[in-house]
Amino acid sequence: MDIPSNVAELTELFEKFGAREPESWATSQIKEKIPQLQRYLFLRQAWKCVLAEDNVKWIDRQIQESENRPNGPFAGVGAALKRAVLAGVSRQDLTDIARGIQAEMLFQLCYLLDDPGFSERELDSFGWGLFEVDENDNPIPPRIGSLHESVLETDPTGREMRHKGSPDA
Repeated sequence: MDIPSNVAELTELFEKFGAREPESWATSQIKEKIPQLQRYLFLRQAWKCVLAEDNVKWIDRQIQESENRPNGPFAGVGAALKRAVLAGVSRQDLTDIARGIQAEMLFQLCYLLDDPGFSERELDSFGWGLFEVDENDNPIPPRIGSLHESVLETDPTGREMRHKGSPDA
């Protein structure tokens, strides 16, 4: 995909892909040479892996899966969810907990891309990164970094993981 090299056209692209404050993203990309479109698109897709705040159906699926395969991977999750529901914990509270943990994991994984955090000295020069790739899977510089800085601002709810009832939401 050819990425526009002027703010107006790039702003339109950010708008098309659903970014809030599209002109800010576009201006940063053009003026600061930060691959903001790539950052935004990665985070937009990553957020699709986080539960939607109104999705409570996952709970019954997890419970059913754990009953069907009690020794299967993640069966303990379904069993714990069943106990929580039977104890009176609301499905929405369980979804809020799961969603928060998933968003925190997304933040941590994005941070890990920039800082592996190894404690062993011999791994000081070791690292990894996220790159756009060409049609032959070759990395296209620059590295797409600092994703953790934009995790909250790309929350699909627009509330940066604040609860619906929060005064800041």
